Amino acid sequence: MDHDQLTTTMRRLALEAGDRIMEIYEADDFEVRSKTDESPVTAADEAADALISAGLRAAFPDVTLITEEQADTHALEARDFLIVDPLDGTKEFIHRRGDFTVNIALVENGVPTRGVVYAPAKNRLFYTDASGQSVEETGDFDKETPGPTTPIRVSEPDTAALMVVASKSHRDQATDDYINRYPVKDSRSAGSSLKFCLVATGEADFYPRLGRTMEWDTAAGHAVLNGAGGQVLRLDDLQTLTYGKPGFANPFFVATAPGIDLTPV
Repeated sequence: MDHDQLTTTMRRLALEAGDRIMEIYEADDFEVRSKTDESPVTAADEAADALISAGLRAAFPDVTLITEEQADTHALEARDFLIVDPLDGTKEFIHRRGDFTVNIALVENGVPTRGVVYAPAKNRLFYTDASGQSVEETGDFDKETPGPTTPIRVSEPDTAALMVVASKSHRDQATDDYINRYPVKDSRSAGSSLKFCLVATGEADFYPRLGRTMEWDTAAGHAVLNGAGGQVLRLDDLQTLTYGKPGFANPFFVATAPGIDLTPV
């Protein structure tokens, strides 16, 4: 895998998909349907999926591609694959809350090593560069010419006054009970894979998820967090979350900066 080409391609496709998503987001109305698992889907999900899938298949025809909107057709046999959630945070999109993202990642031997997370309504773009270092880009987000980038790094947590970020749409009592195990200075809510990026930039120290997620929900954010010195651990045994699992379902996990004395669930 040519990581320079991958970074350029993922960044461009995420921005192009973000433009298409925002066209629909800013329309007067859009249709919302239910998938077979009762989760919502919109034309924006499908348009972004088609755009990203076509671009990745053209650039990397020999690499296995997994996307949320085509998951029912996937039979994963490779340990190295591209994985896409074209619109993470569909509920945030539907309710026009802005906390939705485009997510593209490369998984190598079960580990997300490269990824891009783009929040078009928030004008925030995070990705791993060719070396694997995570950066946040600012500027005009030109499709061909990257703007200024700043390397991002997780916090050095004050274990007596932790900063936590949790799901906006899926926060529940179990999550609150877990958070209450720790001395928390402040808690904020965010949607989609932005939560991983807030840990990656040091805006939060940890993000626990005690609820259902799929690998395409987490891979790009996980890659960005890895490239910023963070980690994503299973909550049952505090081992690293891996990818390529049967059915693509994740266990409960915590995305965190190092240095917090975590407890399993």
